[in-house]
Parts: sequence; structure tokens; C-alpha cells
Amino acid sequence: VQLVESGGGLVQPGGSLRLSCAASGFTFSRYVMRWYRQAPGKERELVAAINSAGGSTNYADSVKGRFTISRDNAKNTVYLQMNSLKPEDTAVYYCNAFYVLLMSESWGQGTQVTVSS
Repeated sequence: VQLVESGGGLVQPGGSLRLSCAASGFTFSRYVMRWYRQAPGKERELVAAINSAGGSTNYADSVKGRFTISRDNAKNTVYLQMNSLKPEDTAVYYCNAFYVLLMSESWGQGTQVTVSS
């Protein structure tokens, strides 16, 4: 299993970024995909999740209405569109693949998102 995140960077408050996570080495369409984030000195938290078919999503309260998770099973890629970014969104964002039947998961290496003026 390999997950490679991209799209992080420095953005001003109110700006937007789109993160991507390219997956390989497993049957992507069978996995729930999730985005987590971890800010300095804080625990890793779940930001958004999408089911295997892409028809069901859920979000942390702190990002509802601003972030959108989506996936393209033909491209083995999951996305996180982040709008109206705030300084408190600053964190390392991690892609996570979760296989429900085996209760197993894999992680990407993370991508840094910094929201600052």
C-alpha cells in the first residue's frame, strides 16, 4: 500500500488549497478514504472521510461548509478541497486508507498546510 499526498503549501487566510492523495498497491475502490491532520502539540484528528463508492461523506465540525472530500476511483485518487482557510487549519495533513472488512489502515507521509498572512 502506498499513499502519496501532494498540494500542501503556504496560503493566506481566506485562501484555498486542494490536496491530492494518489494511491497504489491495493484495490482503491474497496477502501474508505480519510483525511486527518495534526497541528504542532496536538493530537491527530479526523478531518473528513468518504466511503468506498464516494456516495457518503462526513466532516469534522470545524471544517464543515469549508472543506470537501471527493474521490476518483478510476484514478485511484482522493482529494480534499479546502476553502476559506483559517490559521487554525495549519497542520500536517495525512491521507488514510481504511479497509473495513479487515479493520486495517495505511497512512501517507503527510503534506504541510500553513495558513498565514
